[in-house]
Amino acid sequence: MPLSAFSLALGAAFLHAIWNVLLAGAHDSKSATAVATLCGVALLAPVALITGGVSDAALPFAGASAVLHVGYLALLARAYQDGEVSVVYPVSRGTAPVLVLVFGAVALNEAPSTAAVMGVFAVAAGVLLVGVGRETSAMRKKLVQPPARDLVFGLAIALTIAAYTLVDAEGVDHAQAPAYLFLLLAPSSAVYAGALGLGGHGEQMRAALRPRAFLTGACIVGAYGAVLAALRLADAAPVAAVRESSVVIAALLAAVFLNERVDVRRLSGALCVVAGVATIAYS
Repeated sequence: MPLSAFSLALGAAFLHAIWNVLLAGAHDSKSATAVATLCGVALLAPVALITGGVSDAALPFAGASAVLHVGYLALLARAYQDGEVSVVYPVSRGTAPVLVLVFGAVALNEAPSTAAVMGVFAVAAGVLLVGVGRETSAMRKKLVQPPARDLVFGLAIALTIAAYTLVDAEGVDHAQAPAYLFLLLAPSSAVYAGALGLGGHGEQMRAALRPRAFLTGACIVGAYGAVLAALRLADAAPVAAVRESSVVIAALLAAVFLNERVDVRRLSGALCVVAGVATIAYS
């Protein structure tokens, strides 16, 4: 994996972790997500206009990715409504790079090296250790394993992540990253925000329109823009794996800023992710 692609994917992981921690502290995460995404689109618009560079060949990919992103946001919001974030998030992010690896090899004829394959699986295992390996207070009270409902939602979200990653890996070859990102994010964020507004969240979204929303939106756009740039330089599977190290980064940030506990299992998962990312970097 080229150093430039690795650096972009790792930068995307940090930005992704930051905006997730920002949203985790929001009073209404669904409304905050909708407003932050719209703010990100507003910040992205002039950059996309200046850089331009979209060919007709990119439009079908951008359209497909926009549809997948609406599904991703809807699934995520529904999963978090009654589920455990600490199960849904790591399952979705940890499974996604493995699916990208498999689908990429089958559908796109990508042939990752043995080291890259080992790195992807190490990252996925570490992500799952960080999240699912940690019992939440609700789980301890119920004395049960992570609910099957949350695991199913996590896998469904992972499928959408893998799908739009592979679509974007092809689409970004026909456009500049800012313009392509605007084409997929503007309609998907508008549809999501519109659905929330129709669902009675208009007042909450107005309340979420604060400077914090623009900071979160900048991180959202920056994170995915960096991923798109990385996909122009490397195969989808290692890029997806390095990006998913955001789960570990988010866990560490949450421990510092949200006072969440870090245990031995989480630290072991973090070391597993670091080893996987290092293996991908040198593959």
